[in-house]
Amino acid sequence: MMKNIEEKKDQLERELQQSDEKLQKLIEGIAYVITEIVEIRDPYLIGHHQRVSKLATAIAREMKLSQDKIEGVKIASLVHDVGKVNLPTEIVSKPSALIEVEFNLLKNHPRTGYEILKKADFPWPIAEIVFQHQEKIDGSGFPRGLRGDEILIEAKILGVANVVEAMSSYKSYRPALSMDEALSEISKYENILFDPEVVDACIKLFKEKGFKFE
Repeated sequence: MMKNIEEKKDQLERELQQSDEKLQKLIEGIAYVITEIVEIRDPYLIGHHQRVSKLATAIAREMKLSQDKIEGVKIASLVHDVGKVNLPTEIVSKPSALIEVEFNLLKNHPRTGYEILKKADFPWPIAEIVFQHQEKIDGSGFPRGLRGDEILIEAKILGVANVVEAMSSYKSYRPALSMDEALSEISKYENILFDPEVVDACIKLFKEKGFKFE
């Protein structure tokens, strides 16, 4: 009798795990579709979200966050620019640096992304992470000017990964920085713009763990 109960319990646990894995794959699939939609409007973004997600996920693991938070970082990183679908194409794919009025429009994309993503019942706070990914710990970020602990750790990780990937990628209006230069930049603003624990984990990945985007 007890053996049968244990067997049924084990079977139920396996079925629940398989169900969770299927849900995870479904959500990841949807996230990749969103990424494709965003990147098709801007050739300079192709591969950006996958690379950011790879780095952000690695940082979260290096910081020993819970598996739940790691999964949230991974998905949020893939969809963090979804709010750009609301921007005019001439701004999204502009081959030169944005002027002030254009940049002010761009600064709305985290809020737009939040408004889109909050309608989906994700198992993680994806919409809020996306809303916060351009915030800086000194309050100089956008769109809400959040500070320090007001910013989710997942958003702090995404913010650093996003900056490192962007700086080390070629843009039509500027050459790519070397990885050493990009890491030097985030180190310079450690504990000013960026969370020091996140910066330290990021630098350690590249300098000691052999992390590479490709």
